[in-house]
Amino acid sequence: MQTAPIYDLKPWTATYAGHVSADLPAPAYASLAHLVYNASTEFADQLAFTAVVPNGMNGSMTYAQAHRYSDAFAAYLREELKLPAGSRVAVQLPNSLAYPIVAFGVFKAGCVLVNTNPLYTTSEMAHQFKDSGAQVLVIVEMFADKLGEVLPKTDIKHVVVAKVPELFPAVPRGIIRAVQRYWNKVLPPITVPHTRFAEVLAAGERHLAKVRVQDYWKDIRPDAIACLQYTGGTTGVSKGAVLTHGNLLANISQTMAMAGKYFEEGKECVLTALPLYHIFAFTVNLLCFYSIGARNILIPSPRPVQNLQRAIENYPVTWISGVNTLFNALLNEEWFVAFPPKHLKAALAGGTALQHVVAERWEKVTKTRIAEGFGLTESSPVVSFNPLFGKSKPDSIGIPVPGTEVRLVDDNGAPVAVGEPGELIIRGPQVMQGYWNKPEETAKTIKDGWLYTGDIAVMDGEGYFKIVDRKKDMVLVSGFNVYPNEVEDAIAKMDAVMEAAVVGIPDSKSGEAVRAYVVRGEGATVNEADVIAHCRKFLTDYKVPKSIVFRDELPKTPVGKILRKDLKAEVKKEFAK
Repeated sequence: MQTAPIYDLKPWTATYAGHVSADLPAPAYASLAHLVYNASTEFADQLAFTAVVPNGMNGSMTYAQAHRYSDAFAAYLREELKLPAGSRVAVQLPNSLAYPIVAFGVFKAGCVLVNTNPLYTTSEMAHQFKDSGAQVLVIVEMFADKLGEVLPKTDIKHVVVAKVPELFPAVPRGIIRAVQRYWNKVLPPITVPHTRFAEVLAAGERHLAKVRVQDYWKDIRPDAIACLQYTGGTTGVSKGAVLTHGNLLANISQTMAMAGKYFEEGKECVLTALPLYHIFAFTVNLLCFYSIGARNILIPSPRPVQNLQRAIENYPVTWISGVNTLFNALLNEEWFVAFPPKHLKAALAGGTALQHVVAERWEKVTKTRIAEGFGLTESSPVVSFNPLFGKSKPDSIGIPVPGTEVRLVDDNGAPVAVGEPGELIIRGPQVMQGYWNKPEETAKTIKDGWLYTGDIAVMDGEGYFKIVDRKKDMVLVSGFNVYPNEVEDAIAKMDAVMEAAVVGIPDSKSGEAVRAYVVRGEGATVNEADVIAHCRKFLTDYKVPKSIVFRDELPKTPVGKILRKDLKAEVKKEFAK
C-alpha cells in the first residue's frame, strides 16, 4: 500500500499547537474596500500614515482623512472620468501620503490597481501600461518627463500627477519643493496633459455630496480582480499576476494568524522602507497593519540608508520589514548600532535569503529577532514564516501559513524524501488566478492547481523549510550542484565584505565554475586570495569561487534584491568574445 507523502501529513501543524489554528478562518471582509472602510471607521481619530523625508520633515494623515480622501479619489474615477468597474488604474508612486489614498480609492471604485515601479525605464513603463490596458495613470511628478515617449504606446487617457510632499503642512511642503526644484533639480517640465492630485481630490470631493461611495463596492465578490501585480522581472520579462480580493484577504488572514497575537490593535508603529508598490510591503505593511489601526511611517526613498535615520530616531517604531541588504546596511551604520530602535518588537524579512550572519548580528544589536519568511508575487505573497512563537530555526523560512499546502518535488513532479532538495510547490487561497493575458505562461507555472515556484528547498522532519536557491541560478560544477546562496553566505562571514553575489561562468574543464562579485566594506583591503582562502574554511573545493570580481556596488532591484540576472548577462557578454 502506497503511503501518503509526508508533506500531505503537514508535520508543521504540530508547531501551530496552542498558537495557530490549522484551519484558516473565513476572511472577515468581502473585499479590500470593505476592510479599508471598517478600519477607517474603527480607528478614525488615530494617525494612519506619516511620510518622512531624509531631513525629518514630515506630513501625517489620520484614518478618517485616509477614508475621506480615498472616497474622493474613488468618486473622481467613477463620476469625473466615468470609468466602469474593472478598469485598470496604474499607480507609479513612491511611499507617500498619496499612495494609500490612491490604492484605497481604486478598490472603493471597484477598479483594478496596477502597481508600477517609479524607477522604470520608458520601455518598461510602456510594456506594463500596454499589457495591463490601464486607462488612468497616477505618477510622481519627478518622473513624468518620460510620458511624452510612453503614452502614445499605451491606452492611457488620463494622467494624474502627485508630489512627494503631497498633503504635508504648507511650510515643509514649500521647503521640500524648493529643494527639489532649485537645489536637486529633479522636477522636470511635464509636456503631456495632466491633472494635479490636489485638483483630483477637490473634484472628487464635490461628487461626494451626490453619490454614496459604498454603492461602488458593496457588491464586489472575493473573486473580483483587485490587482495586477507585475513580477519583479529578476528572472525574465515582467508578467502581471492576477490577484483577487479573495487572494489578498486570505493572505492577510494567514499573516495575521501567524503574527496577530504579537500585534496590539491601535498601538503598533511600522517602518515602511520597502516600496508599497512591491507585494511584500503592499500586503504586510499597508493592508495588514492598516487593518489593526497601526501607524505607518513611510520612507519615500530609503537609499542611502541614512535616509531612515530621522524616522527611526523620531518615532516609536515597533516593527520593521525589509530584505537582507536593508538589514545589513543598517547594521553598518554607526548611528543605528549606537542607538537601535528601543520600542522594536521584531523585524520581518522576505524577498531574498536572509544571511545567517546578518540575522545573528541584528539580534545582538537590537535584542530582537528577524522573522524570515518566504513568498512571491504569485502568492500574494506570504507562503511561510519562521514563527515568533514556538521553535525558531536559523536559516529557515519557517513553516507554511495556515491553509497552505506545500510539497517539494523532483523534475518529474514526484515528492522527494525529507531532507532532500526539491522544487517548492504550493496550493492555497492566496495563489493567483494566473498571469494577465498569458495562458501559456500560466500553464507552465500552475499545474493541477499547484503553483511551481522555481525555488529549490529542503524540509526537515518537523516541517520547517529552507530555501537552497533559485532553480535557474544553480551552478553545475563537474555534475555537482552549487547553490549561490550557500557560497554567498560563506563570503558574508568575512568582516571585510559588505555584499557578495555568486553566478556561474563557463569552464572548459568543469562545465561551469563559481564566480563571486564582492563589495568590500568601508576601508577594507581584502583581495582575491583572501576571499578564496576564507571560502575554503567553509566549502568543499568544487563550491569555492574560482574567480573574484570586486565592485563598488552590485545591481539591485528597488527593494534591494541583488540582480544575479544582470551579472549573468555580463558573463554571457564577456565569454561571447
